[in-house]
Amino acid sequence: MSDLQSTPVFRTEGLSLGYGPRTAVSDVDLVINPGETTVLIGANGSGKSTLFKGLSRQLPPRSGRIQFRSQDLGQLRPKPYARQVALLPQSPVVPEGLTVAELVARGRHPHRRWWGAPSPGDDEAIARALSMVDLEQLAERPVDELSGGQRQRVWIALVLAQDTPTVLLDEPTAALDLAHQVELLDLMRSLRRPDGSRTTVVAVLHELNLAARVADRVIALKEGGVQAVGTPDEVFTEQTLWEVFDLEAEIVRDPTEGHPVVLPRGRRRAAAEPEGARTEPGESTVEVPVGMEAS
Repeated sequence: MSDLQSTPVFRTEGLSLGYGPRTAVSDVDLVINPGETTVLIGANGSGKSTLFKGLSRQLPPRSGRIQFRSQDLGQLRPKPYARQVALLPQSPVVPEGLTVAELVARGRHPHRRWWGAPSPGDDEAIARALSMVDLEQLAERPVDELSGGQRQRVWIALVLAQDTPTVLLDEPTAALDLAHQVELLDLMRSLRRPDGSRTTVVAVLHELNLAARVADRVIALKEGGVQAVGTPDEVFTEQTLWEVFDLEAEIVRDPTEGHPVVLPRGRRRAAAEPEGARTEPGESTVEVPVGMEAS
């Protein structure tokens, strides 16, 4: 195994992040391994999107540190970093007047010299990316004429055209129908580098069963800290889902793929408990129906 394949892609030590006076992530130590698909999960306000912003250089640490392949993340220059890491943030803004192909072509900017003209390699990367998300027929269509789901696939094509060893995705399945959600995540998990190694993927996902389907490792956050880390089998347990989401659920096995499947049963109302009481999974609770998405 080469040093590149064994060195963690990201490592955080004592990491704290926040906004203004508020600390949103506190004292987090974690490792993102190369070639793995790592999914961040947690309830709204748990800190998962804040942690993602730290890894993607959108938010500097308040304390502690973030390393990218053993280098301090804040010391890396933007363009070399963009040749190593592609980012799809939440709700990116589409510049007015661009066609699909023109927007996807922006993914090639880190690989060009300043004001350099597109190369044949750029054209090939753009065409390949459009094909991978089934948008070749819309290449000349203005992006602002597309549906929300089509726009999301254009942004994913931009990330693919950037052709980096690491991809960061913040809620990439937003606005996609279920078939395209599954197709996208299976695609990202299957990406390979020229040497045959897998692309490293870090994604924030709300839909727990999609996370269980595609993740090699799951990092569950609660109240700004890491609550659980492990494989889907290790994290998607009744006890952990209770602790992270306050969710009573049954875990079954997908009969074809073998990964865990979360069947929500209800969410405990805090007001229904006597003060100081703790109701454990499987005991009587006051339940409210919930969908498959934990938010």
